[in-house]
Amino acid sequence: MTGRVRLLVAGIAGLAVLAAASIMIARAAGTSSRAGTADSVSLVPGPRLVALSTTAGSSGRLVSVAAGDPAGARAVSALSCARLYAAGGTGLCLRADPGLTTYQLAVLDARLRTVREIPLVGVPNRARVSPSGRLVTWTVFVTGDSYNGGRFSTRVGILDTRTQELIPTLEDWPVTVGGRPYRARDLNFWGVTFTPDDRRFYATMSTAGRRYLVLGDLDSHRLRALTDNVECPSLSPDGTRIAFKSALGGDPARGWRLSVLDLATRRVTPLAETRGVDDQAAWIDQRTVAYALPRGREHADVWTVPADGTGTPRILIPDAASPAALGGGVIGTEAE
Repeated sequence: MTGRVRLLVAGIAGLAVLAAASIMIARAAGTSSRAGTADSVSLVPGPRLVALSTTAGSSGRLVSVAAGDPAGARAVSALSCARLYAAGGTGLCLRADPGLTTYQLAVLDARLRTVREIPLVGVPNRARVSPSGRLVTWTVFVTGDSYNGGRFSTRVGILDTRTQELIPTLEDWPVTVGGRPYRARDLNFWGVTFTPDDRRFYATMSTAGRRYLVLGDLDSHRLRALTDNVECPSLSPDGTRIAFKSALGGDPARGWRLSVLDLATRRVTPLAETRGVDDQAAWIDQRTVAYALPRGREHADVWTVPADGTGTPRILIPDAASPAALGGGVIGTEAE
């Protein structure tokens, strides 16, 4: 495949992802609040999972299920999001700006009350919260970067909910690749995942046709490339492994394989899920990762697979996407 064809395929894939995100945002914004709640929904840490519904009539709504029975009864909130994540009693909801054609992020407390809103310049794509609930991060698709020839770029933001310090982009941070300072106009970042100490994070950086796993330092505002072909990293609860999607043959146009990287040994373990997963996986516990797979044009399911390469993929939460474990429990039999 020539470089020009790769760019064309990547551009088409970007359009497809953007279209899907726009549809989900529009449907979430248009869902009536009359859907209501069968039970109260909160982000208080406990043996529960939260996700976004893809069920007709409640699409985009935040739902909560028991960790021991994730395919069972669900509580449905009145909150609508295009992307969601929660940890440590803090939630991050990326959504359409009410009454406008733009988007915003909403930082939520444990009772789903909005404590801060920030306008988003771009279409929501990824969301994460640090384990403590202090830091939130998001990725959006943007257009108009001169170096990118009209194709889609990504932009990352980070907010400290305690100090209210806002980092609107990582593109002006010093970067080291191969132990040497690296400068380029085409730097793009996405898919941040935080370390438990709230001082560092991992993310994907793309430049010159390659994608790197980078380690960021929130004190020094510096980034260091660790290895390549790592997209959408997700750090395990014990901080030793990263779940990610790797481009087949190093070429995203060929699809992705969900894998796990051991940070100490740099060993990569392909997981039993062989379908192309275009998502930032979420760790449900120390042994298991979850991710969304589309089903048809308007639905998705949350699947799960062991993080050691064994087992078989199974549906964890039907008719759902954007999963997050609130802690304090184990997954049910659907994921065993």
